[in-house]
Amino acid sequence: MRTLNELSAALAVGKTTSRQLVEDCLARIVDPGGEGSRAFIKVDVEGARAAADAMDLLRRAGRAPGPFAGIPFSVKDLADIAGQATPAGSTVLADAPPAAANAPVVQRIADAGFVIIGRTNMTEFAFSGLGINPHYGTPKAPWDRATGRIPGGSSSGAGVSIADGMAYGALGTDTGGSCRIPAAMSGVVGYKPTARRVPITGVVPLSTSLDSIGPLANTVACCAAIDAMFAGEPIPDLVPAPIAGLRLAAPQNFFLDGMDGAVADAFEAALAKLSAAGARIERIRLPIVDEIARANARGSFAAAEAWAWHRELIAAKGDGYDPQVLKRILPGRDMGAADYVALMAARADICARAHLATRDYDAVVMPTCPLLPPAIAALEADSQEYMRVNLMQLRNCAVGNFLDRCAISLPCTPRGAAPVGLMLMGETMGDAQLFRVAAAVEVALA
Repeated sequence: MRTLNELSAALAVGKTTSRQLVEDCLARIVDPGGEGSRAFIKVDVEGARAAADAMDLLRRAGRAPGPFAGIPFSVKDLADIAGQATPAGSTVLADAPPAAANAPVVQRIADAGFVIIGRTNMTEFAFSGLGINPHYGTPKAPWDRATGRIPGGSSSGAGVSIADGMAYGALGTDTGGSCRIPAAMSGVVGYKPTARRVPITGVVPLSTSLDSIGPLANTVACCAAIDAMFAGEPIPDLVPAPIAGLRLAAPQNFFLDGMDGAVADAFEAALAKLSAAGARIERIRLPIVDEIARANARGSFAAAEAWAWHRELIAAKGDGYDPQVLKRILPGRDMGAADYVALMAARADICARAHLATRDYDAVVMPTCPLLPPAIAALEADSQEYMRVNLMQLRNCAVGNFLDRCAISLPCTPRGAAPVGLMLMGETMGDAQLFRVAAAVEVALA
């Protein structure tokens, strides 16, 4: 049982209980041979057991709050959980007062009856796509654990918690790929919604212009259900779009530059499968994406907005920051108000013209990340290599955030193989249609 629907059916007929699911997840978290101690910053053992027992009682009484009541769920360390501090993967906020209330997205998950099993590790303050954390350790990606490879970030623990069966749904955030990159690195599914659909209140921000909250899980349908709950929408009855005749745009510029050979091979194999299933793959050029880098030349939303939030904390506790994260925040102090206003105008213009370029396609398709997960030790030892790989792994995903689009990453290599993600990017507010397309693609790739 790996999907929410499988678990829900098993709970409904008494094949398992919430308490049993929680105990299984807790056992995997504390397994000394596993990654639980690095994937989680805090595990709420007693709270999870109590919530599981409550859900089992409600289910026996026919009063379960929803079909997924009792299923273990993980929450990224930057979302408020009532009664707990929200350090956002840092140590400089370790002494912050506990949150007075759940973030709205956390409350919606709790209202649905999910059992929050713990807070997952992340890149400090969500400002990297690698998942490395010098304070709490870095969970290893499932592939090639003997070497120890990056899990992707910033929602590193979220991806590993799903891949290793320590939870069955996870709350992640995505400002430049932070749901999709760890999903690709861990061989699971990660979704970035159109940002405005899901409230970000009660979540430590990185960039309020780009931040979005999305799920990581084992299947497209799982992500669609969780995304609906995050957005306060009814859970969809997800029907895959007909694969035959789908028009998928595969840009040949920008997104394919500098790919690892294994990524290129997996991407082409995925396109061949989709074509054989009847999808129309149209290889196009999308020159407008090259304008994004030029728009950001005088500063980015992420750096400017992160600096605005962090500047007082950096003045007081800057020595306690991860140097790689601090290095990305500090350039924000040099961005002037006129540059920021110009960037907002450029973004609006680019978004409008990008819509005209892609609106006739069912989705735009590309590799989620151009590189396989590099070794953690190599990036920890070489600051320049850290920055190079970080920019590469963020590159493709960050386009969707800048364009205010929805996007999803699906695994396109089998479990146990080197992980490669296939990303589908939809239109702004085209989330429902993108899920239908992704469900069809998932079947074709399987």
